[in-house]
Amino acid sequence: MKTTPIMAAAAMIIASALAPHVAPAQAPGIKRTDLLRNDLSVPGREAIQVLVGFAPGVIAPNHTHPGEEIVFVVEGALEYALEGRPPVTLKVGDVLFIPAGTPHAVKNVGGGNASELATYVVEKGKPLLTLVE
Repeated sequence: MKTTPIMAAAAMIIASALAPHVAPAQAPGIKRTDLLRNDLSVPGREAIQVLVGFAPGVIAPNHTHPGEEIVFVVEGALEYALEGRPPVTLKVGDVLFIPAGTPHAVKNVGGGNASELATYVVEKGKPLLTLVE
């Protein structure tokens, strides 16, 4: 069976959801580097920050988070498709706020690699990512 970028992204997201406090194995086309995990002053909430790299054409399939996500594009161009909104393409330096529980997908639409700094303010102990059909 041939592994596609979509399947690789799905595998990474599933691994993250099953073991939220452990860095998942690196899936082909997506590289996740955990930078920070810290409790907040609000009981039951934590901040998580990760650097996510995407090879050309790679898609992170539709998923949600148990809290807010703030995305800062570090390299390349990424298209975000948030439920209920038209897709938006962000380039280096652009920022996007994703409300808690909002289904969204991400695709590298540039000609080269892309990366984002993702900051999450989420419910502690819940899976960071949940796939949405």
